[in-house]
Amino acid sequence: MTAVNFQHNYCTLCRPRHRIATMSSVENHPERNVIRVQLTQNVVLSELTLSERLELEPLLTVVDCQKGDFLLHQGVHDMEQYFVLDGILKRVVANQQAKEMILRFADERDMETSYAAWRLGTPTPYSIVSVTKARVAKLPLPKWVAFMEEHPAIKKSFEYYVMRLMSEIMAHTITLHMLDAPGRVQRFLRKHPELFDRIPKKELASYLNLSAETLSRLKQSGKI
Repeated sequence: MTAVNFQHNYCTLCRPRHRIATMSSVENHPERNVIRVQLTQNVVLSELTLSERLELEPLLTVVDCQKGDFLLHQGVHDMEQYFVLDGILKRVVANQQAKEMILRFADERDMETSYAAWRLGTPTPYSIVSVTKARVAKLPLPKWVAFMEEHPAIKKSFEYYVMRLMSEIMAHTITLHMLDAPGRVQRFLRKHPELFDRIPKKELASYLNLSAETLSRLKQSGKI
């Protein structure tokens, strides 16, 4: 496999789209009651008390995204925290030739962040993009950090989850080199069975470092 330099390149793939996503506060959103329930189910926010939720809610903006919309661009310093309400996002890094590597997917109840880069004072090393039509609740990362500083238990839980995500990404990267094509697909099915039929096969193949044709052939042959 040819090594590709992905580090901090801001490429054509990462240029902002001109489409304007729909944005609203939680309070003013027509589906605010549904959104409030979804926020309580989030992997990080589920531990918040009622008073903490009431404190956080005014800081949040609800964003409705279309497939392919960029929430975060690789190589920038302005960062936000995202809580996924509906749909699927991908964390992706790209080089100047628009060669991309998908690091992970995030669906409902999950979150996305560039917290490590913000803490280190470095540009974002990846983009966050909608794989499907999606809805997220977001806030500027400095505001999220300030909120956590006031609530140490939430900060501890959040930082543990960030470290867990980093560990999972490292494990996935290792499997790209250690497992054959059927093994990579089978591992994904074991770990994320709910996502297999929801992610476009081209995106899934890219994540597994396969061609879409190879993924289709494995499925047709009964190897996965």
